[in-house]
Amino acid sequence: MFEVFLCSLITILPDYLFRKYRQGKTWGKEITFFTMWYELRWGISACVILTISLVTLIFYYHPSTSNATPMFRTVSIMPERGGRVQYVFVENHQKVKAGTALFSMYDESQVAAIDKADAKVKQVEAEFSTANAQLVIAMSNVEQANSSYMRAKNEYDRKKKLSLKGINIISASEVQKMADTVAINKAGLSAAKANQASAQAVIDIVLPAKRASALKELDSFIVDKAKRTVYAHIDGELQQFALQPGDFVNPMIRAAGILVPTSGAASGKEAVQAGFNQLSANVIKVGTFAEITCLSKPFIIIPMKVASVQSVIATGQIRAVETLLDIQERARPGTLTVKLVPLYEGGLDGVIPGTKCIANVYSYHDELINSGTLSTIESVYFHMVDAVGVVHAMILRIQALLLPVKGLVFSG
Repeated sequence: MFEVFLCSLITILPDYLFRKYRQGKTWGKEITFFTMWYELRWGISACVILTISLVTLIFYYHPSTSNATPMFRTVSIMPERGGRVQYVFVENHQKVKAGTALFSMYDESQVAAIDKADAKVKQVEAEFSTANAQLVIAMSNVEQANSSYMRAKNEYDRKKKLSLKGINIISASEVQKMADTVAINKAGLSAAKANQASAQAVIDIVLPAKRASALKELDSFIVDKAKRTVYAHIDGELQQFALQPGDFVNPMIRAAGILVPTSGAASGKEAVQAGFNQLSANVIKVGTFAEITCLSKPFIIIPMKVASVQSVIATGQIRAVETLLDIQERARPGTLTVKLVPLYEGGLDGVIPGTKCIANVYSYHDELINSGTLSTIESVYFHMVDAVGVVHAMILRIQALLLPVKGLVFSG
């Protein structure tokens, strides 16, 4: 409407003034509602062409969209394993902090498993006492076997020395018998040392490994028991949380509720996601200024700037399936996803996440004009492009005024 009015001032109005003062035709006689289409044909045709060109110019260099929303993520509240609820510690719509206990489930099986694992740990500790006693016995056996070996060896050395003197006091068979006794005692000493080493290995290696395994098993059961109580992992507000004691929750079938973040990038209170026409891909850049107005905060224009531009169009994504993709099924063009952040701190205060918004983005070429690389015609053109952004800003403000009227009166 503004574009038609502005264009008519330099097309239809001059044509009418020429007809009236140069040709002497006046409104109501030669120029009527039925003849104006012929008499003012040049002005009307020029107005239509200029209006279409101006609208195209405005919407290309200063794109607008009604597909803008401060989007937020939600976290499903569910346990790692299914079970029946025993206690509920919070209520629906309650704001909770990270680490707050939400509900707990029955844990009799976990308690029994913990008791069993604890008994196993105590059993291993008792085996240490038994192994120490066996080690003492093995050490005593080593000392006894060593004494027997040394006594037999000394006796053997004495008899062998006497037999070598040539005196027939000790017979050769007796010396050989004593040598056999020494060998037997030496083997017994080796066996006793082996038993001692085995007993020591049980204490140093086997039992510590068994104790570590039992402790890990106990810790795993304690962790499983702790998982029977579900905690909030982020700061948020509970929604659709209607859990009652006795309800059965399962991570694959039924969640306990939804946790909506109250702060951070996932809360929808720091940025607005907007989808613009693909034609604006070469115009919208990071740092470009923008404005939005939202239904949840009417009559307010919020200054924004472009924080990021998605480098792909969502409708073009594909994934391997059993059937071939027909491009005709993707006939609807997707939008260019743009992230807008407030230009000033607290700009989105009072804007409810998920609300409907209208967004305008304004391109500016001040740096390009001042760079000195443009010709005079190009500089004038870009000056005009930046100037017509005022029209779009006026339209956004009129939309901000009419949004409540449209939503409350003309929506039915």
